[in-house]
Amino acid sequence: MSQYEDRMTIETPEGLVVTLPLAGVGSRFVSAAIDFTIQILLTAAAFTVFVGFGVGGGVGPGLFAISVFAVFFVYDVSFEVLAGGRTPGKRWTGLRVVRSGGQPVGFVASAIRNLLRLVDFLPSMYLVGITSILVTQRNQRLGDLAGDTVVARASRKPVRVVGAVPTAPLAGALAAWDVSGITAEELATVRTFLERRDSLEWGARTALARTLAERLRPRVGGVSTQDPAGDAANDEVFLERLARVKAARM
Repeated sequence: MSQYEDRMTIETPEGLVVTLPLAGVGSRFVSAAIDFTIQILLTAAAFTVFVGFGVGGGVGPGLFAISVFAVFFVYDVSFEVLAGGRTPGKRWTGLRVVRSGGQPVGFVASAIRNLLRLVDFLPSMYLVGITSILVTQRNQRLGDLAGDTVVARASRKPVRVVGAVPTAPLAGALAAWDVSGITAEELATVRTFLERRDSLEWGARTALARTLAERLRPRVGGVSTQDPAGDAANDEVFLERLARVKAARM
């Protein structure tokens, strides 16, 4: 089934190519329905408090109007910016808003895409938005086009867990690692991969981990071939431990 998924190919600044599966109309509709249900419940609660119970007195209706704006605009922007591009509905359906280059979405891009949601809703039932998603190469509605964003979907393939990063202070084999040959920029690249790996297609994820590990492993002293992180089959373990050791010594 994966060969029929809509995908977007991104070339990173390091010259590596990764592929992101894109969300289609169906998954985006389910995500939006979940968020809309939550927003309706929040609006009903605000109406009950500020209008029904009369909290705020004469300014109750004004407070309710502010609440409606917060629920239907601030809700989306806040979650997208502060929660890694995921509203509750997107988290439930495995979706994430990112920039078209794969970077995390920022406030300006999120504000633009959500302000234009009103246009995407025209003339009714999200017709403009659905049409735009179907005809654009990257499944973008008008808000996405204006904000230079896309909605990516987590890969359907299961995530293979190859190891865990110890939480105790550096000791044993890790304490003996010499990471002086790893630059701050390379550490940032490793951290970026580790943060975004769950949103990558499995094949792209393993290929990128292998490329990074093969480039950096020879420049780390003290990596034993008996250590799981010294085995090429455990590239992500190595990258996790490298990031931890390097961060501890900066």
